[in-house]
Amino acid sequence: MSKVQTKRRSLKSQNITRLLLLVCILIFVNVISSFVFTRLDLTSEKRYTLSDATKNVLKKLPDVVYIRVYLSGDFPAGFKRLENTAREMLDEMRIYAGDNLQYEFIDPSANPDKKERTDLYKQLFKKGLQPTNLQENDKENSSEKVIWPGAIVTYRAEEMPMQFLNDRLGASAEQSLNTSIEALEFTIGNTIRKITAVEPPSIAFIDGQAELDSRHTSDFFNTLKSSYNVERKTIGGKLGSLAGYKAIIIAKPDSAFDEKDKFIIDQFVMKGGKVLWLIDPMTAEMDSLTQSNDAIAIAKELNLEDMLFRYGTRINYDLVQDLQSVPIPMVIGYSGGKPQQKLIPWYYFPLVFPESKNPIVNNLNAIRFQFASTIDTVGSHDLKKTVLLTTSKYTRVQKAPARISLEIMQKEPDPTLFNQPSKIIAVLVEGTFQSIFINRGLPQEFLENKDIGFKENSVPTKMIVVSDGDIIRNEYRKSSESALPLGYDRFTGQTYGNKNFLLNVMDYLCDESGLITVRSKEIKLRLLDKAEVNSNKTLWQVITTALPLLLVLIFAFAKAQVRKTKFAK
Repeated sequence: MSKVQTKRRSLKSQNITRLLLLVCILIFVNVISSFVFTRLDLTSEKRYTLSDATKNVLKKLPDVVYIRVYLSGDFPAGFKRLENTAREMLDEMRIYAGDNLQYEFIDPSANPDKKERTDLYKQLFKKGLQPTNLQENDKENSSEKVIWPGAIVTYRAEEMPMQFLNDRLGASAEQSLNTSIEALEFTIGNTIRKITAVEPPSIAFIDGQAELDSRHTSDFFNTLKSSYNVERKTIGGKLGSLAGYKAIIIAKPDSAFDEKDKFIIDQFVMKGGKVLWLIDPMTAEMDSLTQSNDAIAIAKELNLEDMLFRYGTRINYDLVQDLQSVPIPMVIGYSGGKPQQKLIPWYYFPLVFPESKNPIVNNLNAIRFQFASTIDTVGSHDLKKTVLLTTSKYTRVQKAPARISLEIMQKEPDPTLFNQPSKIIAVLVEGTFQSIFINRGLPQEFLENKDIGFKENSVPTKMIVVSDGDIIRNEYRKSSESALPLGYDRFTGQTYGNKNFLLNVMDYLCDESGLITVRSKEIKLRLLDKAEVNSNKTLWQVITTALPLLLVLIFAFAKAQVRKTKFAK
């Protein structure tokens, strides 16, 4: 046998051995993968990796959750990316939930029958989904279409809407879509958590100190009821009146708390209760300006200063004005005997754009405040204090008593007056709190109660303090006896982020799963330079289509030459 034949036989034997070895490796990997599950996410921001909190929610599903996604159809590129990401996210979630997570994508506009299509639109709107009228213009054409970027989640006999699109005031369409994609994991995971909760946490709206009434808190109250057990509660000096509640909401009290109620709230905190304080320290209302262009705002006597101070905050007796503010209608003249109105910024209504990356406020839409005051963080260094919301860097502060006048809207603002830095108007406080009743006499009725169980220090807990009670207030139409959505401004037609902010607050205070932290997830927006693409469109088309083919041909030619040289020898 010649050397050439021997060499060829040896080469053939090596190739067969390599092939068998490759087959064995593939079989081994497949066997191992059937017992051990792993995935590799090579993206820098780990966009395809679910958090541990989400995985735990999915793994513990007791029954089938069915999701009907109405984001399907022939969309522009941005919404197609949102649809594809939602599909990929649900695919990823099914790996951990198994058959307990089922879903389908439905195009609500696919039905050719206009009446049936309209009926479906009405059903979706009634169930809580919000449509988007999309008009996308490019260099060649424009199009308009009704899109339903959301889903209806069904679990047993319950249904819950889930909105994917998060609009942000002042953000471009690409930024809003990217924000929505960032929030997808939280949106889906949190909705599943809420609808499958066996025993939802209980929340109480506190009454008894002339807080906002049920009509002006009805929208948020009813929204909370879909996820929590919510009631209105008067403490009335009764021990145990807050037992069983996970959190309480104190929304714009207008009269002083007595010591007995303060003691009950204090011990509620000591036992781990959560509190959302929505406090107006000043008597400032738009109603007082209806009869006159001027009003005087004075300090309220709420008897909460010592309590909040011990808990690490102080709400000051002042009012903030901000050049970055919400407009209101102002009469600028008369024509034919009829008043002519114009929307002019009202500096006492700050428009707050959240800048913190805290999951409560990350990527939220702008939030409307009304007659807010400044907050200082004080007291114990053992408490963790996180600033959630601040005014802009064009702020002015009026100390009490403060004169409020509509005349300031009739002339251009003086920049030298709005020269104070950002002021805190919402803060999160976490840690172990100390009772305000340490070394202090208790109410006589409580001293005689042997089962009082007084605690001087709390278990680890948290609370949020906001210096505006109207942040939770919805407008109410007496004529139709109906409430407008919280955050909706009937003058501008804008819906601000008040409701989402407060929902995130309650999720943060009440949810033990830690799912709210997923809202901090960030996906970098890598957009094309549209000006460059439009000016050199042909060049980039050639580069993206012809260049890959050319590279493949070059590689194939080089490989052929190497093989030809090798076997020629």
